Amino acid sequence: MEQFFQQLLNGLAVGGIYALVALGYTMVYGVLKLINFAHGDLFTIGAYLGLTLLVSGGLAGSLPPVLAVLLVFFMVGLLVALIGCALERVAYRPLRKAGRLSAVVSALGASIFFQNAVMLVYGARPYVYPNSLRPDFTIELFGYALPGMRVMVIAATIALMLALWAFIQKTRLGAAVRAVAIDQGAARLMGINVNRIISLVFLIGPGLGGMAGLLVGMYYGKIDFTMGWTYGLKAFTAAILGGIGNIPGAMLGGLLLGVVEALAASYVAFAWKDAVAFCVLILILIIRPTGILGERTADKL
Repeated sequence: MEQFFQQLLNGLAVGGIYALVALGYTMVYGVLKLINFAHGDLFTIGAYLGLTLLVSGGLAGSLPPVLAVLLVFFMVGLLVALIGCALERVAYRPLRKAGRLSAVVSALGASIFFQNAVMLVYGARPYVYPNSLRPDFTIELFGYALPGMRVMVIAATIALMLALWAFIQKTRLGAAVRAVAIDQGAARLMGINVNRIISLVFLIGPGLGGMAGLLVGMYYGKIDFTMGWTYGLKAFTAAILGGIGNIPGAMLGGLLLGVVEALAASYVAFAWKDAVAFCVLILILIIRPTGILGERTADKL
């Protein structure tokens, strides 16, 4: 029972990271019907920027570790959000009236550009987050000793997901995002600045992805310039699993994928965890082709 509980929490931590990245995919698809293949590389940039700010920027030495990590967490989100907004202006907006294939090629080109830029700036070797910055404590919960870093990752991801859901559902800007996702032409007639809303989506999605990159660095302690491909693929899978274009679906899909992977690695075999996760995806899509929540709010945020 203890092993199951530990693996469940581990799956929720990893799944929360998948969900944060998946939100970027699903928001962009919901508004533009475009798969932003460069999103995984923005996640990688977040991991490297976090390490740079903490170590080379001197924040880790001048501030208490917890405060330094918290400050860098939001700084990374802001910086990657700005990069994502610039990506939309340069790579996607000029092609908005072109065919979808042109936008897909542009997204793939942006992905290759970002991955190689990270490799040229930081080198091809992996980087390690200093142990002094990673919390080394345990928390007692239901009689079990849980690693503090795992609990912090779960809490951070759930807080960010709930904040995004509240923003989309409870604010005027969130209503504008939902209106643009449903019908851009009608949204323009209602006085909504569609270009500004699309830029906002490219601020929020990459910002969450950059924060997720920092969480991965803190959680596993090791990053490399190709990690965006792996996490991007898993997050895209989570978005499809929950229902592409659906924000609650992306959250649910990410958490479910992480839990399935963790339990498969523990009770089947570590080498088979990806195969088991994709088998679950296939089974769910056979039963519900639009994803778990996709049919209820198809193509809507």
